[in-house]
Amino acid sequence: MKLAFTASARPEAQEALRRLRHTYGESGEAEADIIVALGGDGHMLDTLRRRLKDKKPVYGMNRGTVGFLMNEYSEDGLPDRLQKASPIRIRPLVAKCETASGAVVERAFNEVSLLRQTAQSAWLKIIVDGAVRLPELSCDGVMVATPAGSTAYNFSAHGPILPINARLLALTPISAFRPRRWRGALLPHTAQVRIEVLDPERRSVSCAADNLETRDVVAVDIREDTGTALTLLFDQGHALDERILREQFNV
Repeated sequence: MKLAFTASARPEAQEALRRLRHTYGESGEAEADIIVALGGDGHMLDTLRRRLKDKKPVYGMNRGTVGFLMNEYSEDGLPDRLQKASPIRIRPLVAKCETASGAVVERAFNEVSLLRQTAQSAWLKIIVDGAVRLPELSCDGVMVATPAGSTAYNFSAHGPILPINARLLALTPISAFRPRRWRGALLPHTAQVRIEVLDPERRSVSCAADNLETRDVVAVDIREDTGTALTLLFDQGHALDERILREQFNV
């Protein structure tokens, strides 16, 4: 089993990188069978983005803060843990961000968020599969979240937790002002979501695809990348589907 290690800039992640390379060797990402990511969820998202072309499986160990997408860190018996690990397949979202200077395309494994850039609330129009569902939403922002990301920012914004194998997306407002009673929607994973900024000059809005931000957007088209699936590896008994289930019972 050939391994490649990658780490965030945190000192504990860099120290783990040095120790694991010394213990297990380093094949390099081009030759590796499995990529081992050391850090927190932010580094895992960066690592997954780099796997979009080669689609190599990724096994994370937490050397960061939250580490929801990571396994517990241990230097012992890594090859055995990898052989016994449970695979989870995840699909990213594609966000095409329209700005005054052109279009930017990004991918997100957790969520795509539109956020107000100033003290002014954002005014947004929400279109799903070509039909206007909300002609005007006044809010701090809105997001489309995947099942893998439903326990992250989406859950903090009171969005629903989705089982990892659910073929659904969560459309969740952030501090909705009007309509006051709107709490979001569950959409089929095939949904094509377009969010238009109604007053981009006075009420500027940015778009964040996980941790990648595009500022001053005028519209964003969001869909699941159905042709791309990446594999995350988890220790037995601690797979992502079990973690998501535990989150729903707050244990």
